[in-house]
Amino acid sequence: MTPQVHTDRLLLREWREADKPAYAALNADPEVMRHFPSTLTAEQSNDMVDRMAAAWSRGFGLWAVERVDTCDFIGFVGLAAPTWSTDFTPCVEIGWRLARAHWGLGFAPEAARAVLGFAFMQVALPDDEVVSFTTERNAKSQRVMQKIGMRLDPSRSFDHPMTPGWVEQRHVLYCIDRPTWQAGVAR
Repeated sequence: MTPQVHTDRLLLREWREADKPAYAALNADPEVMRHFPSTLTAEQSNDMVDRMAAAWSRGFGLWAVERVDTCDFIGFVGLAAPTWSTDFTPCVEIGWRLARAHWGLGFAPEAARAVLGFAFMQVALPDDEVVSFTTERNAKSQRVMQKIGMRLDPSRSFDHPMTPGWVEQRHVLYCIDRPTWQAGVAR
């Protein structure tokens, strides 16, 4: 069962069949998918929702995010475990993808802070840290990482193994460990 997480303005919840059309629209938006190799078809998006819902069997995953004021589905935020191999795997990654209409309102960092709390209080983390990565060019996502207390680790920048030859293959990695997270929560 997927636990729910509440913030002041958001509900992080289980995925619903009704989320699929809005999620497909989000993934078909070229601006939302600007730092990914391509947009996704409705079928690809639906398959992704099914995989995200099933991934919760390991005790963590990617939540569907809903605005409390409108009850609108706006995207996902949560935790994942990359299945590919690199110098920093195995790891637990925090990630997000929100519909463009909901950018710039502070929803991604608000939800991500709550997810970090869940990660450090509920999940057995390799190396007691959470990582996040994105393309070198994705300044907006990097800004969210900074806002939630993550720090750039230039020594762990990498070419994403799932995107060989892609112009944005080079990724940066941000991380936060338990003591850093705890110090930030205590402020």
